[in-house]
Amino acid sequence: MSALYGTYARSDLAFERGEGMRLYDQNGREFLDFHSGIAVNALGHGDPHLVGALKAAADKVWHTSNVFTIPEQERLGQRLVDATFADRVFFTNSGAEALECAIKTARHHFFSKGEPDRYEVIAFTGSFHGRTLGTIAAGGNPSYLEGFGPPMPGFKHTAPGDLDAVRALVGPQTCAILIEPVQGEGGVTAMSTEFLQGLRQICDEHGLLLILDEVQCGFGRTGRFFAFEWAGITPDIVAVAKAIGGGFPLGACLATEEAAASMVPGTHGSTYGGNPLGCAMGNAVLDRIQGPGFMDHVAQMGQRLAWHLQQLAQRYPDYVLELRGKGLLAGIKIAPPVRDFVARLRDDHQLLAIGAGDNVLRLLPPLIVTEADIEDAMNRIAAAFDAIEAETATTASAS
Repeated sequence: MSALYGTYARSDLAFERGEGMRLYDQNGREFLDFHSGIAVNALGHGDPHLVGALKAAADKVWHTSNVFTIPEQERLGQRLVDATFADRVFFTNSGAEALECAIKTARHHFFSKGEPDRYEVIAFTGSFHGRTLGTIAAGGNPSYLEGFGPPMPGFKHTAPGDLDAVRALVGPQTCAILIEPVQGEGGVTAMSTEFLQGLRQICDEHGLLLILDEVQCGFGRTGRFFAFEWAGITPDIVAVAKAIGGGFPLGACLATEEAAASMVPGTHGSTYGGNPLGCAMGNAVLDRIQGPGFMDHVAQMGQRLAWHLQQLAQRYPDYVLELRGKGLLAGIKIAPPVRDFVARLRDDHQLLAIGAGDNVLRLLPPLIVTEADIEDAMNRIAAAFDAIEAETATTASAS
């Protein structure tokens, strides 16, 4: 029996090494990775620049704590400010911590203005913001809340897409609206440009802060540095993690000067967040993502993936029910149970993918994916559908 908590339904599969788009298990079997450690390994496996940066950083200072100046953190923070809407950055170890910082920043913003009763956040069904007590309350998913006592107060929920429903929730205690521009865990649902622009307008009308969770859809995943850029809006606060460290635990909360002005010494902190090793990796990832032609490649591969998925849907109308997502955050609502189908792809066709809510197959390839890799993945999914079809026909004939 394992000594670990039984919180994961783990496969017995264990990987020994990775190279680019592929992982290799202890028996040398090769797997095509359209999972990316749940959108973390944006540069694939064994990227030479990241490996070199980690080795160089390991020979220097690993950790000092935030009571000292950390040059790598200062550099990464300034680069993120230069590349985005933000004026201030707080570094964390994870996406959930980045969301906690975002929520605390929004609440403290109004507290500092003499409005301590403005602490409520409007959030959306189908969202996922992390596993802390605060972020499961923000997500509102009953299955994640069950067993952990009363949900933390201060969150109201409605289905995404209905601006009138959002307006109806705004009250004297509302401080912010929180949303994923593309929901990942909840079913790979991309918010429309009109809806995101409408949320920005509601915030402006009522003096609210707009918080965006770009932990999964940010850092190039949709073909822009952040997914909100497609809607042409400017948020007040954005939480980011996953791809920011390329596999090293790192997250960040980005905010405007106005939103973050009250976050002074003593209001928030993190022991590990933004340590020298983590920020060295963050800078190395940013080197690659900001490199010439990188984002153009991601945008092009997102378009090619969408085209190939359309072909797959036309070929298997009984199995592919709906296509969702944006860029290289793609979802396929399928007829077969998604948990079983993910296992079939992994065990029989050596393709790594992940399930999402609403029986959606989620495809999250590293951003270095090529069209040949996409075609390879589509062939493996097609082979899995063909196998199901053959099994169904055999069962029918036997009966």
